[in-house]
Amino acid sequence: MHQTFKTALVQMSMSADKTVNLRRGAEYIEQAADAGAQLVCLPELFLSPYFCQREDSALFDLAEEYPKSETISILRAVAKKTKTVVIAPIFERRAPGIYHNSAAILDADGEIAGFYRKMHIPDDPAFYEKYYFTPGDLGFKAFDTKVGRIATLICWDQWYPEGARLAALHGAVIVFYPTAIGWHPDEKERYGTAQHDAWRTVQRGHAVANGVYVAATNRTGLETDPKTGTQIDFWGQSFIADPQGVLLAEASVSSEEIIYADVDTKHLETIRRNWPFLRDRRIDAYGDITKRFIETA
Repeated sequence: MHQTFKTALVQMSMSADKTVNLRRGAEYIEQAADAGAQLVCLPELFLSPYFCQREDSALFDLAEEYPKSETISILRAVAKKTKTVVIAPIFERRAPGIYHNSAAILDADGEIAGFYRKMHIPDDPAFYEKYYFTPGDLGFKAFDTKVGRIATLICWDQWYPEGARLAALHGAVIVFYPTAIGWHPDEKERYGTAQHDAWRTVQRGHAVANGVYVAATNRTGLETDPKTGTQIDFWGQSFIADPQGVLLAEASVSSEEIIYADVDTKHLETIRRNWPFLRDRRIDAYGDITKRFIETA
């Protein structure tokens, strides 16, 4: 495992043309590799505009079978060419009526190092993901890659400490969150600052509580659903935090860009020696964590 490796997050906006989005994603990976990145993460559902703004059965046609996905095949070739580890989100068709929001971890030799299906599925106005996605059933894992042991979760997972904890317990040194999150334009002025601050704060908390690096890569731009006219203003601001929650890199709100940071496993070791949260966990006392809610008498 590398003691230090350079990580890159691609923040981009999406066109209505899947081929264009895939080509641009591949180009961004190559650009990041040219800048020295050894691991590159693309945003959630990067092959299309965020289609979950409405419930429409025709949109299931956007999905691809795994591992026969054309997207995965192309990005495996890019990973091998650039000798980079790539996190490649896809809309997965598993079987008729069973679809997942997923991500493949592609190793630097082009082989598939791991696969993750989004576990927590939201259902909010213009985020109708429960209509499209079956909850994941692969659990929270970490995967060995050329640069080290890593984990990826996806978007709504980022609000849940249990997922980050289990990824860390599986040995991940960095947890990725490919993301598609933004404001409803009519709520942005009133709630926007608080919403964004909560999103960033909770993930920095995962970094601190688990002694891991955390990286969230978002899309950017205003997307209007062509049938309903609803809009989401994606807030960008992708970031990478270290095991103390320190922001090492952060993107702008509205620009397409790549951000970079070094993941230093020696620094991680130092932080865990001095903040030994994993050592001091009371695993004998956490049995109730698996309950939905604890009733009081």
